[in-house]
Amino acid sequence: MTPEDRDNTLLDEAEVAAVEPVRESDSLDEENTLKKDFVRRVSEGLEAGETDLVYELVEPLHPADIADLFELLEADERPLLAKAISDLMGSEVFAELNDHVRELLVEALPAGEVADIAEQLDTDDAVAMLEDLDEDDQQAVLAEMEPEDRAVIEAALSYPEESAGRLMSRDFVAVPEHMSVGDLIDFLREGRDLANEFWEVFIVDARFHPVGTCLLSWILRCPRSIALTDVMKRDQTLIPVDMDQEEVALRFQKYALISAAVVDHDGRLVGQITVDDVVHIIQEEAGEDVLLLSGAGDGDINEPIQTTIRTRLTWLVVNLGTAILAASVVGLFQNAIAKFALLAVLMPIVSGMGGNAGTQTLAVIVRALATNQLTSSNTWRMIAREFAIASANGLSLGVMIGSGVALIYANPLLGGVIAAAMLINNLVAGLAGILVPVTLDRLKVDPAVSSAVFVTMATDVMGFFSFLGLAVLSGLA
Repeated sequence: MTPEDRDNTLLDEAEVAAVEPVRESDSLDEENTLKKDFVRRVSEGLEAGETDLVYELVEPLHPADIADLFELLEADERPLLAKAISDLMGSEVFAELNDHVRELLVEALPAGEVADIAEQLDTDDAVAMLEDLDEDDQQAVLAEMEPEDRAVIEAALSYPEESAGRLMSRDFVAVPEHMSVGDLIDFLREGRDLANEFWEVFIVDARFHPVGTCLLSWILRCPRSIALTDVMKRDQTLIPVDMDQEEVALRFQKYALISAAVVDHDGRLVGQITVDDVVHIIQEEAGEDVLLLSGAGDGDINEPIQTTIRTRLTWLVVNLGTAILAASVVGLFQNAIAKFALLAVLMPIVSGMGGNAGTQTLAVIVRALATNQLTSSNTWRMIAREFAIASANGLSLGVMIGSGVALIYANPLLGGVIAAAMLINNLVAGLAGILVPVTLDRLKVDPAVSSAVFVTMATDVMGFFSFLGLAVLSGLA
């Protein structure tokens, strides 16, 4: 066969491969999620004690898919799977596990095995694995670790939860400022205890304070003789070690960072945060705010059921109290309702529409506070903006509902009353939707946690009061 014939054959094979549909694997479907039948076979194998079969099924999976498999199994099956595939339970699997599932597995494993896994993980992943353990279990694991690794983990655990100190990695590359580009390249090629992955090199002074940073792409394109101080970027975004992780994510987003140096209270370089960690934070914080607004707690389907019940019931009890308050307002007008029963039919419309309007405003304001779009410098402008929006929406809805009620019930006065009440309640909803979260934020209370309860209370109470009060004042009842 000539070279030309071989080339044509290769082209024909490539064309066939391009048009041939991708076949599904035995374990994953077309959406790259584990098949129900595959999960069932693993579950049946665990129940029958067929550990060899389970190992054979799981061994080809990617670590992320193994982590997904743990989440899909019943809680009592997870420790059995961990024992069946013990030599597959590497750091990559633990790094991908859901927090609640990982905590269950860590508690089921001997302290020595947990210590071995923690030593293989990056610092931030090891901290995430150990931070939720009971104090006794945590100390037992730390006692099994090498002194150097234990010291690093203990130092990270000393920082507040959800802070840069917990999030940062201590695997970074830092060199003195007197080096040249050539010196740095030689240092990197020697590979002495370098981080596995990094995108930039931090330049430090004699006190280990970061004075600049060099991207690897700059280093590779510069002549060897040039001093690092001549090519490094002196302006850099430094992250204080106690900064909240949400603020860290905002800085990465604002300044388009790939990585950033973390400094202690004395300004010394102690770690770095990379963009892959920040992507996880953004996803986590966004989901957390939505769930907090609904009072659903973590909202994790792997969370222990007792914890979920306790969290949800707490806010349901608070909502019960606000509902009783709204009902007491209705009780003030029970004689009017008895005289004109149509009021009882229409009043839920006013409170319900006000609640929806308040929720819209609340969602926008909580997000604006979380992303630093709303600050003390533009609060009043935002209040005026929401007042204008609430006025326009309330007037539009009032005209629509008022006209409909007047025509349907042949009662223009009733239409005017419900139209006015709709306008009033929309104004209350708009103002409550911004004032409640802003006030809580000023008081250092997370506005996502309890704003919805107060906004709903305000719209229910004012919706009933304005509609029924106007009905009485107008002489309808």
